Amino acid sequence: MPYATINPATGQTEKTFPLHTPDEVEKLLAQAADAYADYRTTTFAERARHLISAAELFEGEGPDIARIVTTEMGKTFASARAEAAKCAVGLRWFAEHAESLLADEQIPTRATRSYVRYEPIGPVLAIMPWNFPLWQVVRFAAPALMVGNVGLLKHASNVPQTALLLEDIFRRAGLPEGGFTNLFVESKDIAGIIADPRIAAVTLTGSEHAGMSVAAAAGHALKKSVLELGGSDPFIVLESADLEAVVRIAVAARVQNNGQSCIAAKRFIVVEPIADEFLQRFTAAMDALVVGDPFDPATEVGPIVTEVQRAELVGQIEAARAQGAVVHGGTPVDGPGWYFKPAVLSGVTRDMPVAAEEIFGPVAMVERVADLDAALVVANATSFGLGSSVWTNDEDEQRRCIAGIEAGAVFVNAMVVSTPELPFGGIKRSGFGRELSELGLKEFCNAKTVWIT
Repeated sequence: MPYATINPATGQTEKTFPLHTPDEVEKLLAQAADAYADYRTTTFAERARHLISAAELFEGEGPDIARIVTTEMGKTFASARAEAAKCAVGLRWFAEHAESLLADEQIPTRATRSYVRYEPIGPVLAIMPWNFPLWQVVRFAAPALMVGNVGLLKHASNVPQTALLLEDIFRRAGLPEGGFTNLFVESKDIAGIIADPRIAAVTLTGSEHAGMSVAAAAGHALKKSVLELGGSDPFIVLESADLEAVVRIAVAARVQNNGQSCIAAKRFIVVEPIADEFLQRFTAAMDALVVGDPFDPATEVGPIVTEVQRAELVGQIEAARAQGAVVHGGTPVDGPGWYFKPAVLSGVTRDMPVAAEEIFGPVAMVERVADLDAALVVANATSFGLGSSVWTNDEDEQRRCIAGIEAGAVFVNAMVVSTPELPFGGIKRSGFGRELSELGLKEFCNAKTVWIT
């Protein structure tokens, strides 16, 4: 199956790209291995220059980059431009901080001198999704390249022009041939590539199923892996919260990226005294969102990425309706493209399958609870553990939520975001390992112990 740009705003196939042949894959793996042999010996200053150059390209060519992203996966043009700008920020952060964060760590022992030295490990294979097709790649590539590793990208098959764009940006930023390589291969080929002795490690952002497959292949090959998988993030609203502000952020938290984000708030857990008012305000705000052409500045929600994805949303909503949930909105929009009216599901209970699923689209579930204790039980009643947010002005409630929520992140009075300074990742079936920050920088390092008598 070839890689293809299928515009979700029109449903039309605009361009197709052939898969790499086995001989071409072999050549690209060899180039990556050869590049690593030299690149691992470069200085932090040299690597930083490449990342800064890449950041300048993201900044200077933002509109052109955003146009490709919007055409391929349907996010609004404004959000695509913001994603390109965020990539520049991430690249600059790692360029500026990697050397100090990877400095030798002196450890007092009975040796004359002992320390931990951080070194690269080799080519890293990245299997990346379509929803943030720039940022997901940069948040793996920036730290990996600053360590001295090289990268190979197997991007989602519906964003091929974005994949080629990223390869071109890093090439023009000065990386050597093989320093950042795009692979057009099928999912069935991934296990064999992971097993190749030239691949040192693998990172994936994607579904649970993809995560299990990649983890199994990496484990079989005894390779390090980092997985960032799905999420069903709780958004807890307690009585002391400012409802006007909460509702405004709640809408943004749910429909960011057309609702197709692993860290989008999905389960809105509201205590009973304010549940009616929250539901009324939230439903009205979701209903008022402008759905339309992602290139139109007035548009707030663009199309769903594929027809199959939209049909899955409809199926999840109808199943919830049949089990007693109250559904507002949630219908496909007539006409070309895969547009979808945002939905609010109320009356959701723990025994409904939808309460345990990740809904990848602009569909919010509102659940009523008696108090904070009940909210924490509901928040943790999921197989996922990626992000979470809680809204309260009570400091004791804030402390209890921070300690009690089972997730990789807790945001208090803010929506969940990723930022270079802080680690990003989850627990439970949301994956393992961390991206970004010092922790992400060291995921694909050899932490070498040095002992000098």
